[in-house]
Amino acid sequence: MLQGTRSVGIPTFENQNGRMMESAGGCSFLDVRLRDGKRQSVFRSYTFPYMDRPNLTVLTHALVTRITLEGKRATGVECIYNGKTQRISAGLEVVLSLGAIHTPKVLMQSGIGDQAELQRHGIPLVQHLPGVGQNFQDHPAIGCVWEYQKPLPPRTGSDTFFWKSDPNLDTPDIQTCLAEVPLAAVEMLARYNVPAGSWSMFGGIVRPKSRGRIRLTGPNPTDAVQIETNMMSHPDDLKAAIACVQLCREIGNSAALRPFTKREVMPGNLKGAAVVDFVRNGAITYWHQTGSAKMGQDAMSVVDANLKVFGIDNLRIADGSIMPRATACNTMAPCVIIGERAGEILKADHKL
Repeated sequence: MLQGTRSVGIPTFENQNGRMMESAGGCSFLDVRLRDGKRQSVFRSYTFPYMDRPNLTVLTHALVTRITLEGKRATGVECIYNGKTQRISAGLEVVLSLGAIHTPKVLMQSGIGDQAELQRHGIPLVQHLPGVGQNFQDHPAIGCVWEYQKPLPPRTGSDTFFWKSDPNLDTPDIQTCLAEVPLAAVEMLARYNVPAGSWSMFGGIVRPKSRGRIRLTGPNPTDAVQIETNMMSHPDDLKAAIACVQLCREIGNSAALRPFTKREVMPGNLKGAAVVDFVRNGAITYWHQTGSAKMGQDAMSVVDANLKVFGIDNLRIADGSIMPRATACNTMAPCVIIGERAGEILKADHKL
């Protein structure tokens, strides 16, 4: 992969941070959280070591359904646990960290959101915040797949490159990761009859201009949430995605990767409307959902610089939903930083 990217003019670096991030782009081995050959979760690092503390309770398989309120002051949460609705009171504050899909869902089901949206489902309004559920963003990804000459055993390492879809851009807007498995939209894997012994280049758009929204389908906690991603709705995203697919094909078919390649499975040498259809049909999530309860000062903002929800006392949000725009990289580390910052703010405010 490193040799293949160099062959098309993309420089390589010792890692994806530092010099590479300050340059016009490049390729490197992917930094991942590994221990003893296994990926590590944030929960494993931050929470698990303190599970024996008396002031920490972790309830698994608990669905938070709404925030309990007295007027415009958050007093706790309700959740469904073991089939029963439980009410948990907050001594000081409630901090939502449910992600860019469930955070706006719980806010809206608690009466915090756009008045018209809540009225549509008969939910009494507590605080009109029209930005709740709006500004939803994600990094779209399109899988390009090659069949192996000889399948390799799966490993935890990988490579990634950041590059510009247009040389006139100030910073890279596409990111691609190498995957040693067939990674693409399920429908496309079936349409192209992709063999199990395949590898992929998973090309992503990291500065998307398309915006979606999260909506309720009903007033009840178990009513499904409606996710309108609007992926590729902005023409610049479509243009960047086509350039990304073309670059992936150029690298994947390079001499450096030929020893691993029996044939290119998808997309092949598509032109015109065919490549547009491939990108539109093949776009799936990079699992980087953000932006649906954004921080800011305009009318569509939901939280302030201290993560406090506008108009509601004792309620903060600490997850990717507060990002005004998606970071031009994987979102795990930025979400960790949001959590670290939330901890610092809470400690300072409550002298903990």
